[in-house]
Amino acid sequence: QAQYAESGGGLVQPGGSLRLSCMYSGHDWASGMGWYRQTPGHIARELVGIITRGNSSHFAAFVKGRFSISRDDAKNIVYLQMNNLQPEDTGVYYCSPDRILWGQGTRVTVSS
Repeated sequence: QAQYAESGGGLVQPGGSLRLSCMYSGHDWASGMGWYRQTPGHIARELVGIITRGNSSHFAAFVKGRFSISRDDAKNIVYLQMNNLQPEDTGVYYCSPDRILWGQGTRVTVSS
């Protein structure tokens, strides 16, 4: 069974940057890979962005050009580069191909 493990979260000041990593095994790239987040006070995990099998990426409207997704197939890692982080980006970030399989998440806190 495919497995996913997120890392790279932490505390950052507004305007700062973080790069999250999603290390995977057994992943089927037919579904691409999505990054999701669960923000405080919300149960549902919202889509942040996805990277497709063909290496194109697409993002939710709230990203506004601040984030990018890339992949290193040799290392089995998908990255989420987040720039100009704002307090509303605070949450737990997850990677998933299908909203069914999840890692443990990595917490991002944006605060001064």
